[in-house]
Amino acid sequence: MAVDERSIRNHLRPGVNRIAVQVYSPGYSHFAHVHRGACGLIGWLELDGRVVLTTGPGWKVRRDASWSDRVDRVSIYGTGIEDRNLGLEEAWVEADASAWDAVRVVQEAEGPIWHRLRPRMTALPVEEQRALDRPWQMRVGPAATASDDPHSDLRKVFSLSSETPAPALLPRGTSAIWIFDLGESRACLGGVEVTASGGEQLLISYAEKLREGDLLLSDPATYCRMRPTDRFTLRPGRQVLEGFTPRGARYLVFALEGGGVSPVPRFHVRLPVTPVEERPLPPLDPVLHGVAEICRRTTLNCLQDGFVDGVWRESSLWLGDAVAQDWALRAISDDPRPLLFAIDMAAESADAEGFLPSVLPGEVPAYAVTDYNFSWVELLAGCVTHPGVSAPEAVWQRHWGTLTRMLERMATYQGPDGLLRNPPGRRLFLDWSPMSRAEPNLTLNLRYLHALRLAAGLAEKVGRTADWAAQAGDLAQALQGHRAADGWRESPGGEAASQLALALLILTGMVEGPEASALADRIIARSLDLRDAALPGVPTLASPFMHHYLFLALQQLGRRKDIHAIIAARWGRWVREGRPTTPENWSIDFPDGSACHGFSAHPLGWL
Repeated sequence: MAVDERSIRNHLRPGVNRIAVQVYSPGYSHFAHVHRGACGLIGWLELDGRVVLTTGPGWKVRRDASWSDRVDRVSIYGTGIEDRNLGLEEAWVEADASAWDAVRVVQEAEGPIWHRLRPRMTALPVEEQRALDRPWQMRVGPAATASDDPHSDLRKVFSLSSETPAPALLPRGTSAIWIFDLGESRACLGGVEVTASGGEQLLISYAEKLREGDLLLSDPATYCRMRPTDRFTLRPGRQVLEGFTPRGARYLVFALEGGGVSPVPRFHVRLPVTPVEERPLPPLDPVLHGVAEICRRTTLNCLQDGFVDGVWRESSLWLGDAVAQDWALRAISDDPRPLLFAIDMAAESADAEGFLPSVLPGEVPAYAVTDYNFSWVELLAGCVTHPGVSAPEAVWQRHWGTLTRMLERMATYQGPDGLLRNPPGRRLFLDWSPMSRAEPNLTLNLRYLHALRLAAGLAEKVGRTADWAAQAGDLAQALQGHRAADGWRESPGGEAASQLALALLILTGMVEGPEASALADRIIARSLDLRDAALPGVPTLASPFMHHYLFLALQQLGRRKDIHAIIAARWGRWVREGRPTTPENWSIDFPDGSACHGFSAHPLGWL
């Protein structure tokens, strides 16, 4: 668990001071380290290196009744919807706390719960507050009766409204909607200053893309169950409203129920940014420069408490995604902390069998991905070339036990034919490509082979004894069964090898010389053909994410010009379309497709 440190020197006054802290638990979550039942606080005050105050029995606590304790999920990924009644708000900062309840001490500061407490490893984000004064769109229509689902209410109000400027005086029974375009998907928090008569509803929501020119409000009936709308019930008078939890969006939506409100509300947004000391990009031709810029923007926007995959839908640290995101970030920064954070978090959350979590900090059973274990080996190996990691051997030694246990456990899933079968209840790999998942799977086993060879290299560099090189040799021999008279197969007797599998054959040295060059030609031709759908007689197209492995293979053959040509064609298409950030797939027309995904920004490293 990480602890944040903040200076309060500018807040202290001569004489007696009181410290008050607001704590909020946004319910439970499928993908984040949030406890459903309770939240808590631990803290201490240091003065000249001396601890002069700690949390403990002398503290008082009071439930803030303005925050609803009915906290439904935002989505299958996110935490809770915020529903707040400002009429019940108290001036807690300056309140007389003598009548508040005594705190319940779950455990003293020296107890075992806190034994892994440590300073934050990654940079503390800083916030910019920006005024929003030019709406992208304004709409007016009849108000809707409030229900238990604020997002459903917003969708109803939106469907009943039409595009028109909001009047200065908004009568009861009417709702106005203001939509602001941030220009790109960002982690953000919307806010408003408004005068109310009391009891009106304000909805603040977050959206990421348009469909046929209209704002696409997410539909909770789709697979992500997105409902990113928070609700505020207003008190009489002037007030400033903000949520507690940053979300992610390109478009901020404010829907205000009328009640004689005047003057026009004033809107703002908070934009948390992780500070990074950047290097400038090298000179590039105009197309590649445009690609580098959208990749740079995506990389920085998907850098929060370490890497996150996408700011709007998930904001989760996926172990596999970190490979591509680290490759992009190191192109502009020597900061190794996001990389080391991902490595450490994965190791600390390994399960009893030795497998690593796919979503950090803890495993999510529905998204247990086998090849993300191999991604972790790639992250370890990447330390040796990272300009900010001064002692990669120390990182390897620290995690040697985790590496050994994971690979020992993985070996138990190799069948009599020497090929890896996917452990029960896990996904082979997580990717949007429609390539075959039939087993024994060529792509999964090639990822395993690559990890074994990387691990063997680490062992040799630190003088450790391991049989991973021999295991890799045996696996390579077993994989010859995927070779047919007319080419490689994803599974013996199955469909032809995908573009990704062909790249992994080159990367792992399974093919060399003229055969490797011929496979590279096929890989390049498929990527330069900008048709995204499956095509007869050609390898299944890899996703933007997995193109990182295509580029690794092409780099191994010295074909850097071809890497740049593919980037110019496929990522250049996004530049020509005017996209500010890199989406998660070649098409994101599906309902919850993300327009800003960190793993798709890896070309930044190749440029």
